[in-house]
Amino acid sequence: MKNFGRVLTAMVTPFNDQLQVDYPRVIELAKHLADHGSDGIVVCGTTGESPTLTKEEKIRLFQTVKEAVGDRVSVIAGTGSNNTLDSIALTKEAERIGVDGAMVVGPYYNKPSQEGFYQHFKAIAESTSLPIIVYNVPGRTGSNILPETVIRLSEIENIVAVKEASGNLDQVSEIARGVPKDFLIYSGDDSLTLPILALGGAGIISVAAHIIGDQIKAMVDAFLGGEIKKATELHLKLFPVFKVIFITSNPVPIKAALELAGLPVGGPRLPLIKATEKEIEQIKSVVEKFL
Repeated sequence: MKNFGRVLTAMVTPFNDQLQVDYPRVIELAKHLADHGSDGIVVCGTTGESPTLTKEEKIRLFQTVKEAVGDRVSVIAGTGSNNTLDSIALTKEAERIGVDGAMVVGPYYNKPSQEGFYQHFKAIAESTSLPIIVYNVPGRTGSNILPETVIRLSEIENIVAVKEASGNLDQVSEIARGVPKDFLIYSGDDSLTLPILALGGAGIISVAAHIIGDQIKAMVDAFLGGEIKKATELHLKLFPVFKVIFITSNPVPIKAALELAGLPVGGPRLPLIKATEKEIEQIKSVVEKFL
């Protein structure tokens, strides 16, 4: 599994009341995730509000999480952006710190061609020895990395995985048909974890695992152990949580859920805003039975 694991949590970035990064809370949360089902932690991804973090904050977050969990779980640094040269520079910093891999999002706003995607990821991969996860989330970036592009990228030695958050199982099937057998396909949607496992996927890069990590790990383990009925039952039980944490822009709901769980991480930075009272009640009605 390239030392990444099956259940990776895309960790929120805790902020204090002044919306500065709360590094003591970062340590507390990272350790909590390592204790509750996470095989790995992704730092400074979408859920970590990477677009509103400075380069200096990201580097310190990589360092802080790596020091907090050591080798207990893998630490994957979110180093991608819509600027290839900046992505290369941040990936090099992450490698210097000693993280276990880098997750690189498809460039947003620019809307590159498929060849542009290929050259972007190729340039980053050639700048580092870190194993790289390609992150496809067209709902956020405005552009879809097509299966044929992922298949081409899988031929580059240190591009070892894709996080597929297109929501398109046919796309996942096309990728699975064309990539090497040791290439890892992670679900980027909690609710599609089980279907993607059935297509040969490696696991999930999860948001919900902040609060139900042990249950997600049990579902994945059940499926891999051949207990399909048990895995399905767990999926159906957890499904309402998978959906309610996306009732508005991620990570707004999961930050509210963590507050309810007694793990306060502050609100999001603008342009995101805290969950409304109505949203909090909706989240509470679903997640309270799991807390």
